[in-house]
Amino acid sequence: MAVLDPQPIVAGLRGLFCKDAGRQALLQYAADRIRAAGAPYTSVYLYMLHGDLLELEAWSGRETEHVRIPVGRGVCGTAVATGQDQNVPDVRAVGNYIACNTFTRSELVVLIRRGATILGQIDVDSDVPDPFTPEEEAAVRTVADGLAVLL
Repeated sequence: MAVLDPQPIVAGLRGLFCKDAGRQALLQYAADRIRAAGAPYTSVYLYMLHGDLLELEAWSGRETEHVRIPVGRGVCGTAVATGQDQNVPDVRAVGNYIACNTFTRSELVVLIRRGATILGQIDVDSDVPDPFTPEEEAAVRTVADGLAVLL
């Protein structure tokens, strides 16, 4: 069973949308609620795609200086460039890894898509090596899919 239960988060997003919450509120709600699941979700960043740049629009957890990431750079940029979610059990083993902080040991990046169009991504950092099971990845994908419909 996944640590993250995505259904209440998606329901909350829909409720906010029905109350005319804006994009920023939806993204921040998703970041806060995913991180609130606790370990292994140390920090959650929502980057949205603007041309060839991923721009940080909401986050929960540790601050990062990486507010703009070029497509193709780091784990986040690789996800967009390849069109594939990234589940990295040990970030120290990735040659082009962009460290948000020295404590992060693993990273999960799930794309936010509307059809074939990539809108952005949910980037989850963890201080624990290899914590993201296929069930965890599917749970984050459910939140990403919920956001894609509302953004």
